[in-house]
Amino acid sequence: MLGVSKNSQRSIGKGVRPPQTNSSMTPQKTINLLRALFVATTACLGAMIGAERYGNYFAGFAVGTIFGLIMVLVDRLLHGLTLRAFSSATFGLLLGLAFATLLRESNVFSHQPEEMQWLLGLCVYAAFGYLGMMLAIRANRDEFSLLIPYVRFTRQATQEAPIIVDTNVIIDGRVTDICATGFLSGELIVPRFIMDELQRLSDSDDSVRRERGRRGLDNLEKMQRNPAMSISFHESAPDPTVPVDVRLVNLARLLQSRILSNDANLGKAARLQNVAALNINDLAKALRSSLGTGDEVDLHLTKEGRDSHQAVGYLPDGTMIVVNNGREFIGQTLPVTVSGTVLTSAGRLIFADVKNGRV
Repeated sequence: MLGVSKNSQRSIGKGVRPPQTNSSMTPQKTINLLRALFVATTACLGAMIGAERYGNYFAGFAVGTIFGLIMVLVDRLLHGLTLRAFSSATFGLLLGLAFATLLRESNVFSHQPEEMQWLLGLCVYAAFGYLGMMLAIRANRDEFSLLIPYVRFTRQATQEAPIIVDTNVIIDGRVTDICATGFLSGELIVPRFIMDELQRLSDSDDSVRRERGRRGLDNLEKMQRNPAMSISFHESAPDPTVPVDVRLVNLARLLQSRILSNDANLGKAARLQNVAALNINDLAKALRSSLGTGDEVDLHLTKEGRDSHQAVGYLPDGTMIVVNNGREFIGQTLPVTVSGTVLTSAGRLIFADVKNGRV
């Protein structure tokens, strides 16, 4: 693609709309709307209670508003807390309170004054509750089977984890064909800062960068309209001071997802931080045909070789095969036998002979 239409550029430049059926990410605008509705609800409830019980409408309205804002602040502070961590902390809190109850009921503080018993009991509950939460949050799923022998939490398969796509992968375009084959499973996540980077490339003054950006925007629009692909868009807070690669790794750790890229350095940095990284170039290398001496393959000869008797053909993965005594068969598909391989700076070069000596 050498360009995209104006309508396509305008729609993607302002933000591609995520599919309503497959998106698992809540847009930031929706979250802010829910927060505003919650504060308005608490303010109205406070006003009603103040007018009914104390005869002061404005005081109740102010107290309700302050209470709603405090809860929104607590929600912002707990932004990095996941549902799994919350459930683990709740389980650990219950265990800690159970141990604290057993300790208090053992009358170990019975020789203390009654007021001191209350203070010591409060300290025991707080200490065991805190320790229980911290231990549960740091524990993995397999360790829960030690506490509940006959109940084992299901391990989430790595293949089902969502995948965050890099800018280079979108521009490359091969991810669409890989998803169509069914070898790549999981939801594809496109962060907002990746879309912004594509838009900046498409508006660049450099013709090469502009062409790459437009091709990436066009590929992203095709990916969104492809029914075989599950695409969602993550609204992340912009931070231009942090490099894109660092933001990708941090987002993958937060969402417990994988990264799909063709950048080897990004893959190494992600793996050093225990983040799974998939490289399309590594996949292409793994799928190359491993032909050895004596192997037979049907090859379509396309052009002449360097020597007068040679012809050249290509395997589906792009590997070039030079066929001796095959020039007269150019344009035909015939069986050839591999006679040897040579490693060059451009890759592996395979030599073959026409099978059964068809010369």
